[in-house]
Amino acid sequence: METSPDRPPPPSTPTGPPPDIPVAARPPTRTPVGNGGRGSTGHGAGRRQGRRRRDTARHARRTPPVLAAVAGSPEEPARRRTTLAALGVVAAASAAALVAGLLSWAPAPGEPARALTAAEAERLAATRVTNFRDVRAGVRVTIGTGAARTDLVGWIDWARPLAYLDVGGPGAGADRGLVQATPSVVVLRPDPAAVPTPASPPLVPPTDRWRLRDLPAGRPLAGALDVLFGLSTDRAEPADPLRHGAGRWVGRETLAGEPVDVLQAPLPRPTAPADPTARPPAPPAAGDGDPRWWVDGDSRLHRWEGRLPGGQPAAVELERKDRPTIWPVDALGGRPGLPRALTDTEAERLARMPARLRAQPGAEVSVAVPLGTAANLRGSGWLSWSGGVAYLSVAELDTLGRRTLLRRDRGGFARAEVPVEPGAGATGAANGPPLPPPAGAGWRTGSRPLDDLDLLIDAALRADTAPARPAAAVRLRTDRVAGRVVDVVELRVQGLRLRYWLDRTGLPRRLELRTRAGAWAQLDLTPAPVPAGIVPPRPGPPTAKAPATRAGTAGRR
Repeated sequence: METSPDRPPPPSTPTGPPPDIPVAARPPTRTPVGNGGRGSTGHGAGRRQGRRRRDTARHARRTPPVLAAVAGSPEEPARRRTTLAALGVVAAASAAALVAGLLSWAPAPGEPARALTAAEAERLAATRVTNFRDVRAGVRVTIGTGAARTDLVGWIDWARPLAYLDVGGPGAGADRGLVQATPSVVVLRPDPAAVPTPASPPLVPPTDRWRLRDLPAGRPLAGALDVLFGLSTDRAEPADPLRHGAGRWVGRETLAGEPVDVLQAPLPRPTAPADPTARPPAPPAAGDGDPRWWVDGDSRLHRWEGRLPGGQPAAVELERKDRPTIWPVDALGGRPGLPRALTDTEAERLARMPARLRAQPGAEVSVAVPLGTAANLRGSGWLSWSGGVAYLSVAELDTLGRRTLLRRDRGGFARAEVPVEPGAGATGAANGPPLPPPAGAGWRTGSRPLDDLDLLIDAALRADTAPARPAAAVRLRTDRVAGRVVDVVELRVQGLRLRYWLDRTGLPRRLELRTRAGAWAQLDLTPAPVPAGIVPPRPGPPTAKAPATRAGTAGRR
């Protein structure tokens, strides 16, 4: 539309002020807006627009990208609800897929069992030698399950060899208590009142209530001891996997932070030396019933699992950092020492022992003899070196009401079984034999010793005449007996392994004998007069007979 040059422009068209009007004198300009006639100044609109831009920027930073796309539009609430619903459906579907995946997940199959490699066979063969060279270890053994479970806690010394264990668990039964054992001798200290859960035994074992026991082959304790001693050997075995054909590798595990291989092989059993020219037997086939060995890279055994000869499952765990020196009880040799040769003073003391004994009037004696594999003998009496006689009363601790009288003199040995008198205690052995020796007791005599008890008494009587060879003696340790300091000296006399406990005057206070079963029998000596009637009267010297004369001869002369 054209405009007349004389007509001013429409109000809606902004025009600048006339050039002759100063800027400061200009009236404020109002911009019409579609708000029904309301408007705002230019400065206020600018401030509102700046605030709107800042709010929009802050909202954009806080708003998720998906919602930011719809922010600011009239349909924003509806679109936001739709987007949130879609996100919820996606999250639920993802969770369902995750749960389904976890339920259907299975670990990747491990490496299957296989035959031993040459290196694995060598490590397995060296395992038992490593145990022997490591000397000792702490052990924890579990036998059986449930109410029949027996637990053993303690230590084993493969070099001696000696095991010292506390026996517990709900299935321990009569074996509950302490046990010390060698491969041939087992001594128990029963404790029926002990708590079911075993703990490590006291380092210094108690001195009383020990009993020699014969464990049947199928008894769990016997099988566990066989396994513990069988885990060691002093010589290496052939490492040829073909000769160890029963062995196989079954997996890898981590025990106490250390990687180990789980190997399966039977426990080697001691065998007699084979003929080197004979053809070796074929190895047994590998099977799942063989024991499993957890062996590290240095051929050290950490765990063993298998079945005992009686069929009970057993597990052995070794703790190699828990390895104190084991103190055997007296029946197994007593406290270990540092064997060495005798000094000159000790050798002179041993050499004058026979003369010291001959100068003694006699001694009271007491004996503690683990006889055979199950007899626990205790007794007391007297011994006279000048009379060459010993007389004792001995009884078995677990057999009440009977005792045995023993007599040893220059004529040989004699025994008699007699009942225990009223008031003499359960066995009567501690009260000494009756005086005088009963004549009608049915004495059985013999010229040779019958058992280790006779050998011990005979060695004590012969100590005043037996040649002591100091050069062949070994000093084991210093000890105490009856409040006296003694030197324990070991030597062999007439094929017997004896220990003399000599005080500083050269008088023996105890004599020990190694029994044929591998235990130690003790005879304690206390110098004292011998009662009358024990030593038979010594026959006097023969008198010279006067020459025979004929009657009446002298008178006729």
